Amino acid sequence: MEQFFISELNPVPRVLMGPGPSNVHYRVTRAMGTPVVGYLDPQLLKCMDEIRQMLRGLFQTENKVTLAVSGTGSSGMETSFVNFVEPGDTVIVGVNGFFAARMMEVAARSGANVIRLDQEWGKIIEPEQMIDLLKKHPEAKICALVHGETSTGVKQPLEEIGDYCRKMDTLFVVDAVTSLGGCEVQVDEWGIDVCYSCSQKGLSVPPGLSPITVSPKAMDVHTGRKTRIQTFYLDLTLLEKYWSEERVYHHTAPATMFYALREGLRIIFEEGLDARFKRHETLGDLLKMELEELGFRLFAQEGHRLPMLTSVELPEGVHDAPTRRRLLDDYHIEVGGGLGQLKGKIWRVGLMGETCRLQNIKTLTGALQEILG
Repeated sequence: MEQFFISELNPVPRVLMGPGPSNVHYRVTRAMGTPVVGYLDPQLLKCMDEIRQMLRGLFQTENKVTLAVSGTGSSGMETSFVNFVEPGDTVIVGVNGFFAARMMEVAARSGANVIRLDQEWGKIIEPEQMIDLLKKHPEAKICALVHGETSTGVKQPLEEIGDYCRKMDTLFVVDAVTSLGGCEVQVDEWGIDVCYSCSQKGLSVPPGLSPITVSPKAMDVHTGRKTRIQTFYLDLTLLEKYWSEERVYHHTAPATMFYALREGLRIIFEEGLDARFKRHETLGDLLKMELEELGFRLFAQEGHRLPMLTSVELPEGVHDAPTRRRLLDDYHIEVGGGLGQLKGKIWRVGLMGETCRLQNIKTLTGALQEILG
């Protein structure tokens, strides 16, 4: 009989300075040791209610439909399209990076007629260009943009486009996977109808949940569909019945991840949103300055750079993969390489949530000084 030998799983701790995940606070890890209870246990339902309340505060919204989808950020993206798109609907996507292109792909798989507004990677989608395109296509059901493009480090301005969509039937869908928890995301003020994120970046919780908030305008579109939604697991009507006072069983909820998200959100509000955003902005600026002093060149468009994710072009003579591997092997620091057309050309250095600490900046720059000589 064949024998199986299973090695001990004992990963070396890392300083996670890539595009996600970020390091996890010890209180979040401790919370995950809380005993698992059933999906309708009153203790878990109370935890879910507290998560909803804190997510509304973080998204800065009054939306009733605010919850956490059981799945990573990509499940939030899927949820944001499959619930609203019917075959033949027009969807406009601003494409200026890897994850904007993924939004377009998800919309197309949902049956949409996708119109893309292309921009050079590393640049923002100019609001006036998007508004002009929306005027040419008043039939557009959705206008979709990435707030913090994980592949380029660009922070997209949203207010003007949201103001325009607010006056129209068009739904404004926004990817806040990288930005939520590290900078302002004002869903109601900016006229956003659907906004989704993830647990493992600015919230510093392990991957596995996707916070999402949906406006009454968007829910009216959802309930007014002429065709049946093709997904059961991501159907917002069914999810809301479980998260709301109805408590209708939908799926076995990941109790351990709910405990983690609740604790991660508690930590955020203990610090305070203003203080948290200021910390990311101040330390993000410091990281950019120190990387420039080491010969790296800032990649993202000036004036529109994310505080929690810095994209840089490498100094002359520095090789991408071998240098990142040495950082990982010798110093236990993870940074991200480029995606798609930027592979081998840039690094993506994250300062998200718990990782956003002065000592991590000094650890990285000290290691780079030794490696680069």
